Amino acid sequence: MSLSSPGQTGFLRSWTSNIRGDTLSGIVVALALIPEAIGFSVIAGVDPKVGLYASVVIACTIAFAGGRPAMISAATAATAVVMVELVRDHGVQYLFAATILMGVIQILAGLLRLGRLMRFVSQSVMTGFVNALAILIFLAQMPELTGVTPATYGLIALGLAIIYGVPRITRAIPAPLIAIAVLTAITAIFHLDVRTVAHLGALPSALPSFALPDVPLTFETLRILLPYAATLAAVGLLESLLTAQIVDDLTDTGSDKNRECMGQGVANMASAVFGGMGGCAMIGQSVINVSSGARGRLSTLVAGAFLLLLLVALQDLLAVVPVAALTAVMIMVSINTFSWRSLARLRTNPLPSSAVMLATVLVVVATKDLAIGVLVGVLLSGVFFAGKVSRLNRITSSLSADGRTRTYAITGQVFFASAGTFSEAIDVLEPVERLVIDVNAAHFWDISAVAALDRVVLKACARGRLVEVVGLNAASSTLVERFGQHDKPGVTAVPAAH
Repeated sequence: MSLSSPGQTGFLRSWTSNIRGDTLSGIVVALALIPEAIGFSVIAGVDPKVGLYASVVIACTIAFAGGRPAMISAATAATAVVMVELVRDHGVQYLFAATILMGVIQILAGLLRLGRLMRFVSQSVMTGFVNALAILIFLAQMPELTGVTPATYGLIALGLAIIYGVPRITRAIPAPLIAIAVLTAITAIFHLDVRTVAHLGALPSALPSFALPDVPLTFETLRILLPYAATLAAVGLLESLLTAQIVDDLTDTGSDKNRECMGQGVANMASAVFGGMGGCAMIGQSVINVSSGARGRLSTLVAGAFLLLLLVALQDLLAVVPVAALTAVMIMVSINTFSWRSLARLRTNPLPSSAVMLATVLVVVATKDLAIGVLVGVLLSGVFFAGKVSRLNRITSSLSADGRTRTYAITGQVFFASAGTFSEAIDVLEPVERLVIDVNAAHFWDISAVAALDRVVLKACARGRLVEVVGLNAASSTLVERFGQHDKPGVTAVPAAH
């Protein structure tokens, strides 16, 4: 008889079911994190070690606290761009304090189960998000593809050949790891004139140490921090939850989105007290991880731990790794991340779906802000959906044999997008004695629908017509009773028949 619960068994399996694959893929990711972390530190206006420490601490923490095994979280561009003004105006200590508050907000989001909001992100937005990110990843490599030595181009080409060629021979070792090792050996042996990791910036040589942010504990400090912390929390959760959904699809497994919200919060708070900036999930590194064979939490822990080992104990080896090797890996990620099938489907998909996908891509690439692009995509999806549902509304009418009663039969959904059609279709000027509005096959969703009914009934009553509303279902009746203003003489409401 087992004493462990199913949840405990599943958690243990997420650590032990793929030890070899998780370990090797984590090593690949650790190397891929270095240029990104340093670059994001530069964007945020802080020392490179702030981004590198953040990547170490966040990856190690989220391995235990997160809700999506095999997903990589670290310092990211999405959060770095939000930090620029705060660091410039108030200094790095305020950044650490804002990151702690960011973590608190994310934990609250998890407790409030806001991970459920992912259901409102359509597949078109997801595809646009993925494609835009693939483009941004490729564009981020352009500095390493322009104005460089011929040897750099040769190394990148060789790296891509290894990455795509080795899997045809063997998958025992991740191809990106082989590419990095081979290109590093060639660079060292032949003393090639190419940029290496040592050229990216000063690497830390000591372990991160615990320290609370040195800021005054006043309401003025909170006033400064709260807008940045709230923005960081929102951007971080949005990118993390979208990345979790993508990894779910890549691995055909599920994840706990609410736990991921809380895990991101815990990881960011830990990063701040160990001298790191805030971060979130990284789709590029997550795709590298999964593509290299990772499936469990161990891969994320190995990525963070091996990065720390590289920074502290293997700096001399790390310093000679050519940036061209890492560029080749990121180009592979860009190619593999882009949904090429979505281009062919532009002709066959419904026009609104294609428009949402393209709008998401264009806005993200133009603004370099994933949050804004996804928000635009979600809003467009909502507008198109509302328009589609409003067209499902149908109104027919019939006149009684004696010409004294006009009956309108309403079918479909009455809400803000269709309320105008509803009120315009009913002719209150027709010289009849009685109007019957039959809503047995309709449903009233919001106060806009109730307001439309009000307009029709009040105008008809003002002209001496008797009005009978027939067939309100329980939910619609409750809404009308609560918010309606047509409780006047001459109006009769008959509930739906059961």
